[in-house]
Amino acid sequence: MKTRKKITSALTLLFVPALLLAACGQSGTPASSTGETQFRYGKIQIPGKDGALCGAPIYIAYDQGFFAEEGFDVELISADAETRKIGLNNGTIPIVNGDFQFFPSIDEGVNVSVVDGLHNGCIKFLVKKGSPIQTAADLEGKKIAVDEIGGTPHQVASVWVEKAGISAKPEDRQVEFVVYSDGNLEIEALKNDDVDVAALWDPLGSVYTTGEHADEYEVLFDLSTDPTFAGKYCCFLYASNKLLEESPEKISALLRAYRKAQEWIAENPKEAVDIISDKKYSAIEDKALAEELVKSYAYPSAHDHANNTQDVGADVLYFATELYNIGYLKTDPAEFAQKAYYEVDLNLGK
Repeated sequence: MKTRKKITSALTLLFVPALLLAACGQSGTPASSTGETQFRYGKIQIPGKDGALCGAPIYIAYDQGFFAEEGFDVELISADAETRKIGLNNGTIPIVNGDFQFFPSIDEGVNVSVVDGLHNGCIKFLVKKGSPIQTAADLEGKKIAVDEIGGTPHQVASVWVEKAGISAKPEDRQVEFVVYSDGNLEIEALKNDDVDVAALWDPLGSVYTTGEHADEYEVLFDLSTDPTFAGKYCCFLYASNKLLEESPEKISALLRAYRKAQEWIAENPKEAVDIISDKKYSAIEDKALAEELVKSYAYPSAHDHANNTQDVGADVLYFATELYNIGYLKTDPAEFAQKAYYEVDLNLGK
């Protein structure tokens, strides 16, 4: 099933101040008579300083000039989840990458929509080597470390245990989620037996099961390969509804930039990791491991995009259904997907 909404109106978008991107003379950014680069759509800010490896398309679109080619002077900023929601809601932040953690916010009225898929799985659950916990069914009565209640590792773990017949609801006390502010603290808690499982974002989930840690921890769950989640987008691109209504051609141009970056990464995973590491977009100690992770995220290639090999709308509906079934969404899944997903015309503004 694929939900479609055409976006047709176009007004002028007011962008917040940002720094000039070091790129000029590219498509959409002609040089003025003074030699300065002119950006068709002006200056914008995009959250892209969290250092997460799954933010690779942002780093590459910025570094390779894809944002500039589409007419944007981009400044990468730091922004927590709440800042992103506020910026999207009022239109000061045009687009962000995020996972289905945003679905409950949409359900509660935050003015944002899914506009594209970004990549597949980037979360792993770890246990101590030799742990008797080997399946979701073994988690009843156990403690799971997460970065936040309502965050994606927490939601993924909730869906996983619920499918095994274990309630994730705190009042049922069948599984306990324990919050730690840092993934390394989760590992420390696992090491000290304060928790039974650590739910981690990459690259920590892979770092702590390879190399010097290979004999200490093992992967219990991998979002990219588990049957419940494999082959589906876990991370999406979210755009401000305000801008979708007022300036759809600008969102269309941003999506073209992101897609160029996805395709570049799919074709050049090693070079992408080199850029991300060498230019400090993300702290990468093991480039070979990072390259394998980037490949596992299945960034869409040009062929994938041309043939629509992954259905964004269907994935939105799938995860909406899963979250609805465990009580994280109140709206009927089909109704939610109809509201939450917009398919943008990528030819707007060309």
